[in-house]
Amino acid sequence: MARPKPSLPPASAIMALADAEGRLAVRVSPHASGDAIILPPSGNATLIVRTTVPPEDGKANEAVLRLLARALDRPSSALELIRGATNRNKLIHISPVSE
Repeated sequence: MARPKPSLPPASAIMALADAEGRLAVRVSPHASGDAIILPPSGNATLIVRTTVPPEDGKANEAVLRLLARALDRPSSALELIRGATNRNKLIHISPVSE
C-alpha cells in the first residue's frame, strides 16, 4: 500500500514565519504516525513538523529538511540546520532563491 501524501501548507505561509535573515523556528515530532507540516496558531511563529522517521543518527533531521524543501519547492541543499540537532526545537536557515 502506498504511503499517503504529506499534508503541506503553501510555501508562502511557511516563508511568512521566517525572519528577515531566512531563519525558521521549527518544533519537530519524530516517529509520528504520518508526515505533516502544521502552521502554528496565531501569535506563535514556530512551525510544527511531524515525521515518521525515528530520531536516530540525524535521520529525522534529514527527513524534516527534505519535507520542508518539498513544501517550499526548493532543493534540500537550500536548507541548513543551524541549531537543535539533538533537540525537538530547531532553527533552520533557508537560502534565498537565486535568479
